[in-house]
Amino acid sequence: MTLYCEQTSYTHLADTFGTPLYVYSQNALTQAFKGYTEAFAALDPLICYAVKANGNLSIIRHFAALGSGFDIVSGGELARVLAAGGDAAKTIFSGVGKSEAEIEYALEAGVKCFNMESIPEIDRIQKVAARLGKTAPVSLRVNPDVDPKTHPYISTGLKANKFGIAYTDALAAYRHASRQPNLKIVGIDCHIGSQLTDLSPLVEACERILLLVDRLAEEGIVIEHLDLGGGVGIVYKDENVPDLQSYADEVQKRIGSRRLKLILEPGRSLVGNAGALLTKVEFVKKGEEKNFIMVDAAMNDLMRPALYNAYHHIENAEQKHTPPLPPTSSAPYAKPATSSAKTANSPARPATSWWYAAPAPTPPAWPATTTPATAPPK
Repeated sequence: MTLYCEQTSYTHLADTFGTPLYVYSQNALTQAFKGYTEAFAALDPLICYAVKANGNLSIIRHFAALGSGFDIVSGGELARVLAAGGDAAKTIFSGVGKSEAEIEYALEAGVKCFNMESIPEIDRIQKVAARLGKTAPVSLRVNPDVDPKTHPYISTGLKANKFGIAYTDALAAYRHASRQPNLKIVGIDCHIGSQLTDLSPLVEACERILLLVDRLAEEGIVIEHLDLGGGVGIVYKDENVPDLQSYADEVQKRIGSRRLKLILEPGRSLVGNAGALLTKVEFVKKGEEKNFIMVDAAMNDLMRPALYNAYHHIENAEQKHTPPLPPTSSAPYAKPATSSAKTANSPARPATSWWYAAPAPTPPAWPATTTPATAPPK
């Protein structure tokens, strides 16, 4: 069996670019993005791709071309967005530890909003904005204390987590922010975790945040946008993930007549099922209890299985001669990975195989609508 990304075989890509190699389908990225825009169309949302999910410049550039905004957590990610043609005015600056230099850089660039996560951060952004003679658009990330029912390492919405301002403290934090002369409150934000496979925690978080929006309005603090973050899960094996249309319907029902701009920050659900990691088997080491497959990709290239003890699908793609593609065709996004050889536990396989680890068992044969690969940033 020969496996393909769109109409290009993985073995051809491995032969051409070497391994380890990340390969992403442009068509799959487009369809995933459209899934959000179409499901939430009635709410006219701003979809902000979470750059932390994959910061490759070609991927950022593609989402920018689709009209995406961006969710960033550092000055470095902002630099990547701008380098790839992203719009600072559609960029949300999240993250718990923004430095003064990063805040200044983002203010000068004109980001849409800072998602603030603590009282000290409120004071820091006020200080930098005052020094620059600017007004910083801000939102508070509120921790709704909702159990996302996901892996504890990626659960961020409980009161024990480091992220956000506690729900019970949020009103006082908004009051404090409203008194800062160089801050303009424009929104409210929450993000309860990643790889969420149940719709109910997302809906519950939305409900709790909207109660706070109404309470703030009673005090004259007007919220312009509702940022529900990301976190929608994807299929790695046999997960049942939330249906985007059902999610959109539930959010629309709860927003009701409130005049709120909806912002979403998907990451994994846009790129996770769009790519694969190609790695070459170097040799097989036979052990007393099991065999070890030595490959040229390492844990730094695919950390998730080791970090979360998570399932990740692996396929054997037999190496076959692949004729050159016609001049009118081009390869998907290809990004060489740099690493030393490591081990992978698996039954013995021929040492001449090409392997890839991918979220989806069978990559779809998308039409050949990709653009040439670009070199990754150094």
